[in-house]
Amino acid sequence: MTQNPDAIAILGGTGDQGLGLALRFAKAGRPVVIGSRKADRAEQAASEVLEKVPGADVTGFENGEATKRAPVVILSVPFEHTAGTVKGLKEVLEPGQIVVSMAVPLATAVGDGAMRTIGVWQGSAAEMVAGLVPDGVRVVSAFQNVAAHRLMDLDHPVECDVLVSGKPKDREPVVALCELIPGLRAINGGPLGNARIVEEMTALMIGLNIRYKVPEGCGIRFTGLPDG
Repeated sequence: MTQNPDAIAILGGTGDQGLGLALRFAKAGRPVVIGSRKADRAEQAASEVLEKVPGADVTGFENGEATKRAPVVILSVPFEHTAGTVKGLKEVLEPGQIVVSMAVPLATAVGDGAMRTIGVWQGSAAEMVAGLVPDGVRVVSAFQNVAAHRLMDLDHPVECDVLVSGKPKDREPVVALCELIPGLRAINGGPLGNARIVEEMTALMIGLNIRYKVPEGCGIRFTGLPDG
């Protein structure tokens, strides 16, 4: 399968956050490939996107097939499924592809609350992903702190900064994806190791949403930074 250079694959695009990204990228006119462990669930999610974004170029496939079709593959699966998902893609991921890790090691993975995280031996979920992908596949951390409800509300901008962490050349395509979504601003998050800080922030923000009763989800903004 030849990749479409403009396509964006979203594995876990059947969940709220992944589906929200699919909606936003489809509305921006980019081809979107939704992946799921079961092809029929991915096809159903693609139909949901078409209902809300008529004429969108969106398709649904099993994760492996979806991965083959795009140069950028966004992992939007719960932390407890992240390692298994990546291991299942080893035969289809190709050198040069970018895998975007959105995973957060929330304590819900071990039956605890979402306001806490659990330790990851590699330092962060993103670094764990980097240790699992084949040689030559690039890993970037992004989108953890963007609320699903705000992504799915296509009538309003998202209003959130996105910390993008990874090697400089690897970050660039992901920064460009952020620019497709009104209200999102990509922030240079530095090396991939900084993902551990961003992932911890996600648990903090979940706690804020609960304490301040913000069901649509809060966002973050960094002030005082230069434009561009």
